Amino acid sequence: MASSFEKYQKRRLISSYFSVVISISLVLFLLGLLGLLVLNSKRVGDFFKEQITVTVFLKNDAKEVEVTQLKQSLALADYTKSAKYVSKEQAAEEHSQTIGENFTDYLGYNPLQNSIDVHLIASYVTPKLIEEITTEIKNKKFVDDVVYDKPLIAKLSENVKEISFWILIISSVFLFIAILLINSSIRLSVYAKRFTIKTMQMVGATKSFIRRPFIWRSVRLGIIGAIIAMMGMGVVLYYLNQTFVELQLIESKLMLALLFGFIFFMGIFISWISTYFATQRFLNLRTDELYY
Repeated sequence: MASSFEKYQKRRLISSYFSVVISISLVLFLLGLLGLLVLNSKRVGDFFKEQITVTVFLKNDAKEVEVTQLKQSLALADYTKSAKYVSKEQAAEEHSQTIGENFTDYLGYNPLQNSIDVHLIASYVTPKLIEEITTEIKNKKFVDDVVYDKPLIAKLSENVKEISFWILIISSVFLFIAILLINSSIRLSVYAKRFTIKTMQMVGATKSFIRRPFIWRSVRLGIIGAIIAMMGMGVVLYYLNQTFVELQLIESKLMLALLFGFIFFMGIFISWISTYFATQRFLNLRTDELYY
């Protein structure tokens, strides 16, 4: 009979530990994914900014040497990510492929102009800076016009700031929720041992002596949960990097190391602090209060 009861208690204990580990790992995993989103929100925003094309249209009488010098100066400029010369013949061919027919056949001539497609570095894609850049280029006598999507740039800059702000707010709220959830799981685990805590206290054990094994056990569970969460984050990060190669999600190894270190630290810290206060609460209760 006693053996069956001990087995039952052991199963309950293992089940309790398993629940705590799963709770910690799931919460830290979600927290880690949100951290990845926070770290890469700027990178994603920069990626979309750098897809915007600034097209420099050249006059038909522009000399080849002038065009070559302009292309080289644009390619070497601090604000340029890439610069590509597009002849009017190439532009006509691409346009014909887009519309499905050769429009030069019925027009009798090619109305398009030679141009240079410029992609700017993300930090320069703001309404003010891009206007300064285009004004400087327009001042060249062989440049006919400089065209870009002004409304898109204004909207993109506004949305990136707003999204970054809300991601920061949501991250803070989620961190608070994560602490509450892990704390609740550990408190339930300690609650199951409240009579053991009080018995040890009644036979003369000090509070620090009673707390120590509970804290070390919770810290070990927190480490296991954090390791599981980091493994899950690693799998998700691998597949995201394979799917969105152009975002270079694993390029910043230092930031990723800090994020994984933060998740590991949170697993230990929250487990330790939650166990400390949970055991302290039951140590301060009277024996008759343990039944409520």
